[in-house]
Amino acid sequence: MTGDREKAPRVACVGIYILDVLGRAIDVLPTTQTAVIIDEIRMTVAGTAGGTAVDLARLGADVLAVGAVGPDNVGAFVRTLLQQEGVDAGGLVVKAGQPTSATMLPISSAGVRPAWHVRGANAELGRADLPWDALADVDVLHYGGVSALPGLDGDASRELLSYARAHGAITTADCLGVKRTDALATFAASLPHVDVFMPNRDEVARLTGLSSPQDGARALRNLGAHAVIVKMDADGCFGVSAEGEFSLPAIPGPVVDSTGCGDAFCAGVIRGLTLGRSLEEAAWLGIASGTLTAGGLGSDAGLRDLDSTLAFLADRRPDRAERP
Repeated sequence: MTGDREKAPRVACVGIYILDVLGRAIDVLPTTQTAVIIDEIRMTVAGTAGGTAVDLARLGADVLAVGAVGPDNVGAFVRTLLQQEGVDAGGLVVKAGQPTSATMLPISSAGVRPAWHVRGANAELGRADLPWDALADVDVLHYGGVSALPGLDGDASRELLSYARAHGAITTADCLGVKRTDALATFAASLPHVDVFMPNRDEVARLTGLSSPQDGARALRNLGAHAVIVKMDADGCFGVSAEGEFSLPAIPGPVVDSTGCGDAFCAGVIRGLTLGRSLEEAAWLGIASGTLTAGGLGSDAGLRDLDSTLAFLADRRPDRAERP
């Protein structure tokens, strides 16, 4: 991959696309038919492919969205929001008879985020929907939705990731929770085709049965993943690869809403890798991206562009005094 910032890397984000409808601050849910004035309502593209796609576009990547929406106004709005961010929405297919996946999130003043979710079209995304010719010409393929895409779980995800790697792409993957009891068995054959797997610590525990994120990351790497980074919220992240292991602290910052912070982390790591950075340095960019996203409402909040994110990292990185 190129380290030339003048050439935007082509990244395909394959998987979960959701419209989030968020409001804050909501500390009590009314039980009667009444109106309550709140500070803010926003609608954003979210999901482990959708949120990452928007963040990558803001970080200077040329992004192709690959997923499924319904033949409804929500799906049309998702497409419009992506296009407004400069994301190529040509890889979104329409699933007749299915609503677009959507979530309502009442965010509390403490940043707590319960959710009501319609699974919708994401569950219908399958191998035949993938734009194979376009995927042969990307620099990175991000698979967002391990165990949450029944039409791609198993052989199809293995084929997708191996196809992308065979055509020279960096491959990355993330979960959106662990949706099935056989998730690891289903994804195990895909792991040798994943350059960087980026689940959170709860997902690692569910996948491996190991309570230690570090032990879980090592187990996933032993199963074939070339590198694993475990997202650990306020505890930063832990990474393991052939080059060794690292633990990075979080960057302190205000938390308005944690929606999409993991997706922003993945976007930062991916963009860092396309800039030619080591895995550990790319993880720092992921941490900065996640911290900025937590400072506003929704998965597209806070993160503006690559230069401002790099400047934020340079100013707030905890180990900056130790670096030459």
